[in-house]
Amino acid sequence: MRLLTHNFLRSNVKGTENGYPLIIEVTTVRCEESPVDKEFLLGLIPKVDYSALRSAVRHMGPHCDPPLPDLPEVLPSAVGDVPSLDDATISILHRVLFDVYLVEGYLVCPDTGRKFPVKDGIPNMILHEDEI
Repeated sequence: MRLLTHNFLRSNVKGTENGYPLIIEVTTVRCEESPVDKEFLLGLIPKVDYSALRSAVRHMGPHCDPPLPDLPEVLPSAVGDVPSLDDATISILHRVLFDVYLVEGYLVCPDTGRKFPVKDGIPNMILHEDEI
C-alpha cells in the first residue's frame, strides 16, 4: 500500500468520531524507485492531506533504506491550485507518495485502536458485523 493510498483511508468503525489519519504499524516495507512525473505530482498535491502525509512518513521513514527524509513543516504557497515547489521537494514528495510501500503491517484507528491488517500491500478495511 502506498502512502498515497493511506492518505485517503479512514476508519468507519461504529462510534468512531476521529478515524483519520490511521496510524501505521510497520512489519515490512518495500521501497522501489520510479520516474518522477512533476506535472502529475503538482496536480495531485492539493488533494493530499499534508499533515497526514507527514505523520505517515514519520511512521514509515525509519523502516526504509535509506530512511525517508522529514518533510518540510509546510509546503510553499500555492499559485492558483498548484503549489510552487522546487525540484528537491518534488523529488521527496514523489518518493514518499509513490515509491514507498507498506507490504505487511497494520493501520490503526486513532479513535478506537482497531487494527486493520495490511497483507501483500493490500489493506483489509472490512468491518466485523458488530462494528457496522
